Amino acid sequence: MQRVLIVEDQPDIRKLIRMTLEFEAYEIIEAPDGEQGLRLAIELLPDLMLLDVMMPGGIDGLEVCRRIRANPRHRRTKILMLSARDQATDRRAGKDAGADDYLTKPFSPRELLQAVTRAL
Repeated sequence: MQRVLIVEDQPDIRKLIRMTLEFEAYEIIEAPDGEQGLRLAIELLPDLMLLDVMMPGGIDGLEVCRRIRANPRHRRTKILMLSARDQATDRRAGKDAGADDYLTKPFSPRELLQAVTRAL
C-alpha cells in the first residue's frame, strides 16, 4: 500500500483529500503544518507528499519541499504542491523547490486523483 502524507493547514481541505484518497486504498497520514509535515516525512518516508504552499508558522510548503529534496533518503518521494496561487511565477517557485507537480485550489476530487496517479 502506498503511503501519502497530506500537509495542509485547513482541516476541510485535508478531509476532502483524505476522503478522496481513502477510496483508492492509500495509507493516509496527515499533518496540519510544515514543521509536523517535515518531521513525519523524515520519520515515515512517504511515497507521495501533498504539500500546501502557504501555511502559517515557521515553515511553509516551499521550504518543506526544499528540505525534503536535500535529504538523499527522499529521492523517491514524489511531491505535489497544492496552492491557491496560479501565476507562472508561483508554479516556477514550486518546481524550483523540487516539486514534481503543482495543483491549483480549488480542485475537484477527479483532478486530485489524476494528479496523484500521475505522480505515483
